[in-house]
Amino acid sequence: MGSRRRLPPLNAVRAFEAAARHTTFHEAGDELGVSAGAVAQQVKALEAWFGLALFRRLPSRGVALTPAGGRYAAAAGDVLDRLADATARLRRQGQDHVLTVSTTHSFASLWLIPRIGAFRERHRDLDVRIVANNALVDFAHDDSDVAIRHGKGLYPGLRSDLLMHDAVFPVCSPALRDGDPPLRRPQDLARHTLLHDDDPIDLDAIGWPEWLAAAGVEGVAARRGPRFTHTFMVLQCATAGEGVGLATRVLGGDLLAGTGLVRPFPDEVPSPYSFFVVTPTDVDPPKVARFRDWLVAQAAGTGP
Repeated sequence: MGSRRRLPPLNAVRAFEAAARHTTFHEAGDELGVSAGAVAQQVKALEAWFGLALFRRLPSRGVALTPAGGRYAAAAGDVLDRLADATARLRRQGQDHVLTVSTTHSFASLWLIPRIGAFRERHRDLDVRIVANNALVDFAHDDSDVAIRHGKGLYPGLRSDLLMHDAVFPVCSPALRDGDPPLRRPQDLARHTLLHDDDPIDLDAIGWPEWLAAAGVEGVAARRGPRFTHTFMVLQCATAGEGVGLATRVLGGDLLAGTGLVRPFPDEVPSPYSFFVVTPTDVDPPKVARFRDWLVAQAAGTGP
């Protein structure tokens, strides 16, 4: 039998490692869901266990690692990362009947959710779990099996399959298009309220200033108007007749089939970004392959 491991209090190590990354007890507490005081107590207990200081307390209320603390933080971070990776892999292996899909709020509400019933009908052995989150997925630490993301498909260390290209165009309610003043050509936008998508994950995407410049439209106050954090909010406001929003073929295209939204004119601008199916490269479980195939077929308009 091997010798017993002599380990420090693991909760204290976790609090110390978080504080080392953030350099403040307050932000470490936010990450761990505890108070800054609780983090400080855990760190103090760890320092007492070692009998040496791991941090220097700064007048600015932050902390700085001592040389010993820096060495231990690097080791602790590596161990916790490997433990989290092993935990995530084991959790996924024990949930073969659950498919967890991570995507953005707007893609989930405007494209995926209206179609997911067709996938569930064909694959009754899988329970689909959709997680709306704009942050990039860390497959080593998250429970997600697959992600759908808007970008250029450059995700180092991951498999990225093109789902759909996109284009951006103005939309509004029929009443706004036909009202006074009417909205029949891009130049008419100067007399209407523009609705803005301020999604922080898409700061480089096409907004009104970029769209108007690409379409060659001048004389429009491109930055005026109310702002929203998600595309689906913009489209809800546009449907209510509160202004003109920017939709895309993917995010908003389905709404044009009803009576809620119309394209007041055909002008559109190609998007620099596309939608991709993103998965780990080291494993490709059958449930993920089935979902990927179904997504691609749906995007191509050939899927049931």
